[in-house]
Amino acid sequence: MRTRVKVCGITKKEDALLAADLGVDALGFVFYKDSPRYIDPGKVGEITSGLHPFILRVGLFVNSNEDVVRDSIKKSKINFLQFHGDESEKYCNQFNLPYIKSISMKDGVNLLECCSEYRSASALLLDTYNKKLKGGTGEVFDWKKIPNNLSSPLIIAGGLNPENIENLIKLVNPFCVDVSGGVEINKGIKDKEKMKKFMIGVHNATL
Repeated sequence: MRTRVKVCGITKKEDALLAADLGVDALGFVFYKDSPRYIDPGKVGEITSGLHPFILRVGLFVNSNEDVVRDSIKKSKINFLQFHGDESEKYCNQFNLPYIKSISMKDGVNLLECCSEYRSASALLLDTYNKKLKGGTGEVFDWKKIPNNLSSPLIIAGGLNPENIENLIKLVNPFCVDVSGGVEINKGIKDKEKMKKFMIGVHNATL
């Protein structure tokens, strides 16, 4: 089974169209106002208009008020949720959309317990731990810390780029990879050549 690809931090229509043309499976839109990749939910519909219906539109939240999430879903027409804060499974489940739960790979994290705690999640997203940042660190974590007996599908994030993606997939064989800064010119602005090289790396890793 091939590794899926999610490109996060989309802020421009041309980047969304390019990602779709390159075969990306999901686009991520950051609704966390402290992020340099934040986008107003009302602009997402314009960006995603014209995309084929089988590409996922994922909204990223960090400890957001429930009403904020509901309002963002309504305005953006996203069809998948991603939670990067301290949200409980009960919280994540209340919006009637499938969701991804992000897990920060800090020392002592027990991924077996995380799989049990978020049993209803469509996948767990493993990201580099940083005291100040909720994702988008541009740094990798130690992939060898990932157990191979987890029950949840895994999405790997954190410092991925065209140079290391092939090695990651060969080592971990995740369900999906999530890239943002590794294919950018500036925060929120994607680089066409980097995106192409990233997708070539994904393809080569599964040959």
